[in-house]
Amino acid sequence: MEKKRADVLLFEQGLFYSRTEAQRAIMAGLISDHNHQRIDKSGEKFPINEVFYVKKDSRKYVSRGGYKLEKALNVFNIDLTDKVCLDIGASTGGFTDVALQNHAKLVYALDVGYNQLSWKLRDNPQVIVMEKQNFRYSTPADFTEGLPDFAMTDVSFISLDLIMKPMFEILKNNCDAVCLIKPQFEAGPENVGKNGIVHDHCVHCNVIEHTILEAQKIGFNVINLDYSPIKGGKGNIEFLIHLRKDLNHLGENLWQGDIEKLVLAAVADL
Repeated sequence: MEKKRADVLLFEQGLFYSRTEAQRAIMAGLISDHNHQRIDKSGEKFPINEVFYVKKDSRKYVSRGGYKLEKALNVFNIDLTDKVCLDIGASTGGFTDVALQNHAKLVYALDVGYNQLSWKLRDNPQVIVMEKQNFRYSTPADFTEGLPDFAMTDVSFISLDLIMKPMFEILKNNCDAVCLIKPQFEAGPENVGKNGIVHDHCVHCNVIEHTILEAQKIGFNVINLDYSPIKGGKGNIEFLIHLRKDLNHLGENLWQGDIEKLVLAAVADL
Protein backbone atom coordinates (compact mmCIF):
# COMPACT_ATOMS: atom_id res chain seq x y z
CA MET A 1 0.00 0.00 0.00
CA GLU A 2 1.14 3.52 -0.77
CA LYS A 3 2.80 5.38 2.08
CA LYS A 4 3.14 9.08 2.79
CA ARG A 5 4.75 11.34 5.38
CA ALA A 6 2.91 11.74 8.67
CA ASP A 7 2.53 15.51 8.29
CA VAL A 8 1.13 15.10 4.77
CA LEU A 9 -1.42 12.51 5.88
CA LEU A 10 -2.50 14.57 8.88
CA PHE A 11 -3.17 17.49 6.54
CA GLU A 12 -4.86 15.39 3.83
CA GLN A 13 -7.11 13.73 6.40
CA GLY A 14 -8.30 17.15 7.50
CA LEU A 15 -6.89 16.90 11.01
CA PHE A 16 -4.86 20.11 10.58
CA TYR A 17 -5.15 23.26 8.52
CA SER A 18 -1.69 22.85 7.01
CA ARG A 19 1.41 20.66 7.04
CA THR A 20 3.11 23.29 9.19
CA GLU A 21 0.38 22.98 11.83
CA ALA A 22 0.73 19.18 11.69
CA GLN A 23 4.50 19.42 12.11
CA ARG A 24 4.09 21.63 15.19
CA ALA A 25 1.69 19.10 16.70
CA ILE A 26 4.15 16.26 16.07
CA MET A 27 6.98 18.26 17.64
CA ALA A 28 4.74 18.91 20.66
CA GLY A 29 4.19 15.17 21.09
CA LEU A 30 0.47 15.35 20.36
CA ILE A 31 0.23 12.70 17.60
CA SER A 32 0.07 8.90 17.93
CA ASP A 33 -0.44 6.11 15.39
CA HIS A 34 -3.12 3.39 15.44
CA ASN A 35 -1.11 1.50 18.09
CA HIS A 36 -1.07 4.62 20.27
CA GLN A 37 2.68 4.96 19.72
CA ARG A 38 3.79 8.58 19.71
CA ILE A 39 5.07 9.89 16.38
CA ASP A 40 8.27 11.91 16.78
CA LYS A 41 9.20 12.71 13.17
CA SER A 42 7.11 14.54 10.59
CA GLY A 43 8.88 12.65 7.81
CA GLU A 44 8.03 9.19 9.14
CA LYS A 45 5.93 7.37 6.53
CA PHE A 46 2.64 5.55 7.09
CA PRO A 47 0.04 3.78 4.93
CA ILE A 48 -2.39 6.28 3.44
CA ASN A 49 -5.22 4.75 5.49
CA GLU A 50 -3.36 5.10 8.80
CA VAL A 51 -5.54 6.07 11.76
CA PHE A 52 -4.01 8.86 13.83
CA TYR A 53 -4.84 9.94 17.35
CA VAL A 54 -4.50 13.61 18.23
CA LYS A 55 -4.01 14.46 21.89
CA LYS A 56 -5.90 17.55 22.95
CA ASP A 57 -3.60 20.56 22.93
CA SER A 58 -3.70 22.14 26.36
CA ARG A 59 -2.35 25.45 25.07
CA LYS A 60 -4.81 28.28 25.54
CA TYR A 61 -3.46 30.35 22.64
CA VAL A 62 -1.72 29.63 19.34
CA SER A 63 1.55 30.90 20.81
CA ARG A 64 2.96 31.53 24.28
CA GLY A 65 3.05 35.23 23.47
CA GLY A 66 -0.67 35.32 24.08
CA TYR A 67 -0.08 35.18 27.82
CA LYS A 68 1.68 38.54 27.62
CA LEU A 69 -1.37 40.31 26.22
CA GLU A 70 -3.67 38.34 28.51
CA LYS A 71 -1.88 39.82 31.53
CA ALA A 72 -2.00 43.32 30.05
CA LEU A 73 -5.75 43.17 29.48
CA ASN A 74 -6.32 41.94 33.03
CA VAL A 75 -3.91 44.24 34.86
CA PHE A 76 -4.71 47.33 32.78
CA ASN A 77 -8.46 46.57 32.85
CA ILE A 78 -8.90 46.79 29.07
CA ASP A 79 -12.14 45.56 27.48
CA LEU A 80 -11.89 44.51 23.83
CA THR A 81 -15.57 43.69 23.33
CA ASP A 82 -16.63 44.74 19.79
CA LYS A 83 -13.31 46.53 19.23
CA VAL A 84 -11.46 46.69 15.93
CA CYS A 85 -7.92 45.68 16.90
CA LEU A 86 -4.54 46.04 15.22
CA ASP A 87 -1.87 43.42 15.96
CA ILE A 88 1.51 44.82 14.88
CA GLY A 89 4.09 42.06 14.52
CA ALA A 90 1.39 39.38 14.57
CA SER A 91 3.74 36.47 13.74
CA THR A 92 1.94 33.23 14.71
CA GLY A 93 -0.95 35.22 16.11
CA GLY A 94 -0.81 34.92 19.89
CA PHE A 95 -2.04 38.47 20.46
CA THR A 96 -4.68 38.11 17.73
CA ASP A 97 -5.94 34.92 19.37
CA VAL A 98 -6.25 36.65 22.75
CA ALA A 99 -8.14 39.57 21.20
CA LEU A 100 -10.65 37.25 19.54
CA GLN A 101 -11.13 35.23 22.71
CA ASN A 102 -11.85 38.53 24.45
CA HIS A 103 -14.67 39.30 22.01
CA ALA A 104 -12.91 41.65 19.59
CA LYS A 105 -15.02 42.41 16.53
CA LEU A 106 -12.12 42.30 14.07
CA VAL A 107 -8.33 42.02 14.11
CA TYR A 108 -5.85 43.30 11.54
CA ALA A 109 -2.94 40.82 11.81
CA LEU A 110 0.01 42.75 10.38
CA ASP A 111 3.55 41.48 9.98
CA VAL A 112 6.56 42.21 7.82
CA GLY A 113 6.98 38.45 7.32
CA TYR A 114 4.60 36.02 5.67
CA ASN A 115 3.14 32.55 6.10
CA GLN A 116 3.59 32.69 9.88
CA LEU A 117 0.03 33.24 11.07
CA SER A 118 -1.71 30.14 12.43
CA TRP A 119 -4.18 28.66 9.95
CA LYS A 120 -6.76 28.64 12.71
CA LEU A 121 -6.61 32.44 12.59
CA ARG A 122 -5.90 32.81 8.89
CA ASP A 123 -9.21 31.09 8.11
CA ASN A 124 -11.15 33.17 10.63
CA PRO A 125 -13.37 35.77 8.89
CA GLN A 126 -12.76 38.14 11.81
CA VAL A 127 -9.05 38.30 10.93
CA ILE A 128 -7.68 40.47 8.13
CA VAL A 129 -4.23 39.15 7.24
CA MET A 130 -1.76 41.92 6.31
CA GLU A 131 1.49 40.15 5.45
CA LYS A 132 4.72 41.54 4.00
CA GLN A 133 3.87 44.97 5.42
CA ASN A 134 6.36 47.15 7.23
CA PHE A 135 4.25 49.06 9.74
CA ARG A 136 6.65 51.98 9.70
CA TYR A 137 5.15 52.95 6.35
CA SER A 138 1.51 52.14 7.09
CA THR A 139 -1.16 54.85 6.76
CA PRO A 140 -4.81 55.09 7.83
CA ALA A 141 -5.85 54.32 4.25
CA ASP A 142 -4.42 50.79 4.59
CA PHE A 143 -7.14 49.80 7.07
CA THR A 144 -10.11 49.25 4.82
CA GLU A 145 -12.51 47.89 7.44
CA GLY A 146 -12.19 50.88 9.73
CA LEU A 147 -9.46 52.36 11.87
CA PRO A 148 -8.49 50.37 14.97
CA ASP A 149 -9.97 51.05 18.42
CA PHE A 150 -7.07 49.20 20.02
CA ALA A 151 -3.48 48.50 18.99
CA MET A 152 -1.10 45.88 20.33
CA THR A 153 2.48 45.27 19.35
CA ASP A 154 5.11 42.60 19.88
CA VAL A 155 7.91 43.38 17.44
CA SER A 156 11.52 42.22 17.15
CA PHE A 157 14.66 43.68 15.58
CA ILE A 158 13.15 47.16 15.56
CA SER A 159 12.73 49.84 18.21
CA LEU A 160 9.30 50.88 19.43
CA ASP A 161 10.39 54.43 18.62
CA LEU A 162 9.73 53.60 14.97
CA ILE A 163 6.42 51.86 15.65
CA MET A 164 4.66 54.25 18.03
CA LYS A 165 4.53 57.22 15.65
CA PRO A 166 2.52 55.56 12.86
CA MET A 167 0.49 53.78 15.55
CA PHE A 168 -0.51 57.16 16.99
CA GLU A 169 -1.57 58.39 13.55
CA ILE A 170 -3.63 55.28 12.77
CA LEU A 171 -5.31 54.64 16.12
CA LYS A 172 -8.70 56.27 16.70
CA ASN A 173 -8.90 59.07 19.24
CA ASN A 174 -9.58 58.16 22.88
CA CYS A 175 -8.37 54.64 22.27
CA ASP A 176 -5.71 52.46 23.90
CA ALA A 177 -2.61 50.54 22.91
CA VAL A 178 -0.43 47.96 24.64
CA CYS A 179 3.19 47.62 23.58
CA LEU A 180 5.68 44.97 24.60
CA ILE A 181 8.99 46.59 25.52
CA LYS A 182 11.87 44.30 24.56
CA PRO A 183 15.09 45.70 26.04
CA GLN A 184 17.28 43.62 23.72
CA PHE A 185 15.98 45.60 20.74
CA GLU A 186 15.94 48.99 22.47
CA ALA A 187 19.21 49.15 24.39
CA GLY A 188 21.75 49.19 21.57
CA PRO A 189 24.23 46.37 20.84
CA GLU A 190 26.77 47.64 23.38
CA ASN A 191 24.27 46.91 26.18
CA VAL A 192 23.23 43.45 25.02
CA GLY A 193 25.19 40.52 26.41
CA LYS A 194 25.99 37.04 25.23
CA ASN A 195 23.18 35.19 23.44
CA GLY A 196 21.26 38.43 23.03
CA ILE A 197 20.31 38.80 26.69
CA VAL A 198 20.23 42.07 28.66
CA HIS A 199 21.49 41.32 32.17
CA ASP A 200 22.09 44.84 33.51
CA HIS A 201 19.03 46.08 35.38
CA CYS A 202 20.16 49.67 34.91
CA VAL A 203 19.78 49.09 31.18
CA HIS A 204 16.26 47.78 31.77
CA CYS A 205 15.44 50.95 33.69
CA ASN A 206 16.95 53.20 31.03
CA VAL A 207 15.02 51.45 28.26
CA ILE A 208 11.72 51.83 30.11
CA GLU A 209 12.39 55.50 30.86
CA HIS A 210 13.31 56.16 27.23
CA THR A 211 10.15 54.42 25.97
CA ILE A 212 7.96 56.46 28.32
CA LEU A 213 9.53 59.73 27.18
CA GLU A 214 9.37 58.79 23.51
CA ALA A 215 5.69 57.82 23.81
CA GLN A 216 4.96 61.18 25.43
CA LYS A 217 6.90 63.03 22.74
CA ILE A 218 4.78 61.35 20.07
CA GLY A 219 1.62 62.40 21.92
CA PHE A 220 0.55 59.29 23.79
CA ASN A 221 -0.51 59.41 27.41
CA VAL A 222 1.27 56.80 29.50
CA ILE A 223 -1.38 55.06 31.59
CA ASN A 224 0.33 52.09 33.20
CA LEU A 225 3.27 49.68 33.12
CA ASP A 226 3.93 46.14 34.25
CA TYR A 227 6.28 43.30 33.41
CA SER A 228 5.51 40.44 31.05
CA PRO A 229 4.47 37.24 32.87
CA ILE A 230 6.93 35.18 30.81
CA LYS A 231 10.40 35.82 29.48
CA GLY A 232 11.17 36.24 25.80
CA GLY A 233 12.36 33.32 23.71
CA LYS A 234 16.02 33.75 24.68
CA GLY A 235 15.30 34.49 28.33
CA ASN A 236 14.98 38.27 28.30
CA ILE A 237 12.78 40.09 30.78
CA GLU A 238 10.19 42.15 28.92
CA PHE A 239 7.73 44.86 29.94
CA LEU A 240 4.22 45.99 29.04
CA ILE A 241 3.24 49.62 28.57
CA HIS A 242 -0.34 50.87 28.36
CA LEU A 243 -0.78 53.96 26.18
CA ARG A 244 -3.77 56.10 25.27
CA LYS A 245 -4.37 58.51 22.40
CA ASP A 246 -6.31 61.54 23.62
CA LEU A 247 -6.03 64.59 21.39
CA ASN A 248 -7.35 66.81 24.19
CA HIS A 249 -4.56 65.77 26.55
CA LEU A 250 -1.31 65.04 24.76
CA GLY A 251 1.87 63.53 26.15
CA GLU A 252 0.96 63.09 29.82
CA ASN A 253 2.52 60.51 32.13
CA LEU A 254 -0.30 59.24 34.35
CA TRP A 255 1.62 56.27 35.72
CA GLN A 256 2.43 56.67 39.40
CA GLY A 257 4.80 53.73 39.66
CA ASP A 258 8.56 53.46 40.09
CA ILE A 259 10.68 52.08 37.25
CA GLU A 260 13.36 50.55 39.45
CA LYS A 261 10.77 48.80 41.63
CA LEU A 262 9.07 47.45 38.51
CA VAL A 263 12.34 45.99 37.21
CA LEU A 264 13.22 44.45 40.58
CA ALA A 265 9.73 42.92 40.84
CA ALA A 266 10.19 41.36 37.41
CA VAL A 267 13.59 39.95 38.36
CA ALA A 268 12.23 38.50 41.60
CA ASP A 269 9.20 36.91 39.93
CA LEU A 270 10.79 35.59 36.76
